[in-house]
Amino acid sequence: MKALLLAGGLGTRLRPLTENIPKPMAPIANRPWLEHLIIHLRDQGVNEFVIAAHHCSHVIRRYFGDGKRFNVNITYALEPSPLGTAGAIKNAERFLNERFLVFNADIVHLPQLIPLLDFHRQHGGLATIVLTEVDDPSSYGVVEQDDSGRILRFVEKPRREEAPSNRINAGMYIFEPDVMRYIPAEREVSIERETFPLLIEKNVGVYGIVSNGYWRDMGTPARYRQVHWDALRREFPIPLKGREIQPGVFVGENVEIGSGVLFVPPVLIGDHVKIGPQAVIGPNAVIGDRCQIGARVHCAQTIVWDRSVIRDRSRLQNSIFGYRTVTPAGEVFEDSIINQFKEAVQA
Repeated sequence: MKALLLAGGLGTRLRPLTENIPKPMAPIANRPWLEHLIIHLRDQGVNEFVIAAHHCSHVIRRYFGDGKRFNVNITYALEPSPLGTAGAIKNAERFLNERFLVFNADIVHLPQLIPLLDFHRQHGGLATIVLTEVDDPSSYGVVEQDDSGRILRFVEKPRREEAPSNRINAGMYIFEPDVMRYIPAEREVSIERETFPLLIEKNVGVYGIVSNGYWRDMGTPARYRQVHWDALRREFPIPLKGREIQPGVFVGENVEIGSGVLFVPPVLIGDHVKIGPQAVIGPNAVIGDRCQIGARVHCAQTIVWDRSVIRDRSRLQNSIFGYRTVTPAGEVFEDSIINQFKEAVQA
C-alpha cells in the first residue's frame, strides 16, 4: 500500500523556524517529524511513499532521497504552486492507481493502521476520514455521522453546545483511486470546503472512524513546544534516543558533561553535545545533536536544534532556537524564536 504524505505547506505560523525548511521537517525529539512518521508507517507494512512537496522541497529530497536509507521507496510529487490538500492529492494522481493513504504530514499522530483499513474495507465507500475527539470542538470542522459511521455533513466551528459531536478531521484519509474523478486538476482545491462536501452530495460513501492515541497539530510555537514536553513525559510515546542517566533525563552518545551540571527533568540531550560546568538544564529542555552549551547556562522550557552554540551565562526560557544558532554570552532569551541558519537541514 502507498502513503501520500502532504508536506507542501508554508508553515507560516512557525516562522521564522520554517523560513528555510518545510514544517514537517521540524525536529521532534531531535529527529525530523517526517522521519518519525515514515518509520512508524514502515513498521506497519507501508513501504511505498509519495511526498507532495512545495516549500523548500529540496530539504526533504536531500534528507530522504529515494528512501533506501530508511528501507522504503520514496517518490516526489512537486507542486508548482500551493495547491491545497485536495489539489496536492490530484497532483500526485499518476502515482496513486490503487487504494492509498493520505497524511497531513504536519499533524503529530502515529495511528495504528489495521483497524482503520479494516473499517474502510467493510464500509465499501470511496473515502474514510480518520477522526480524533477533542474536548472543545468549537475551533474545528465537526462531523455529524449516522450509526454506521457515514458522514452526513461537516459543521464548521460550531458553538460548543450546538456541535453535533466532538469529532474532527484528524488529517488522515483512506481513499479509493476513483476519488480523483471528483477533484479538479491544476488549481488549488480545499478538501474540507470542496471535495468532501461534493463526495457527500454524490453519495459515494464518505465514512469516519476515530483513531485513538496522541494527536496534536504542531503548527504554532506553543503547540510545537507542547509536543516535546508531552514526549518527554511519555504522554506521547515517541522513541527517544539516548540512555536514561537519571529519571526523566535522556542523554545521547559522546556527550561531555562539565562539573556541577544540574539536570532538572524532563530533559533530552542529543549526540556529541558539550555542556559547560555549572549549567542548569531543565525542566523541559531538548538539546539537539552537536550543540555546545556554555558554563553557567540556564536552559528551561526551551528547544535547541542541532549544532547550536549557547555561550556562557546565557539564560534561555520558553524559547526555540533553530539550527546552528549562536548566542552572545550573558544574554537573556525569554519567549524567543531564533533562526539564524539559512541552509537546509542535512541527514
